[in-house]
Amino acid sequence: MMKATKLGILLLSAGLTVGCASKSDLNNLQTQVDGLKAEVSSVKSTSDEALSAAQAAESKAASAESAARRAAAASEEVNSKLDRMFRKSMMK
Repeated sequence: MMKATKLGILLLSAGLTVGCASKSDLNNLQTQVDGLKAEVSSVKSTSDEALSAAQAAESKAASAESAARRAAAASEEVNSKLDRMFRKSMMK
């Protein structure tokens, strides 16, 4: 019984000595956490900028597609007129 009590006290003392974090350990950990927060903030800012740029590019692409469709329609119309004019000129 006495050995168990001594062993328990010894283990408790060792656990408290080994298991405790020092003030410098906590400061180091806090510095790392602060650094990670700054990195996360930077990554979020970069991703927000990328999203904004992607949305602007999507809008420009939609505008370009619309312009291309109008140009294709105008080209078809001009082509049809030229075909009619050519046929008329061949009939004369």
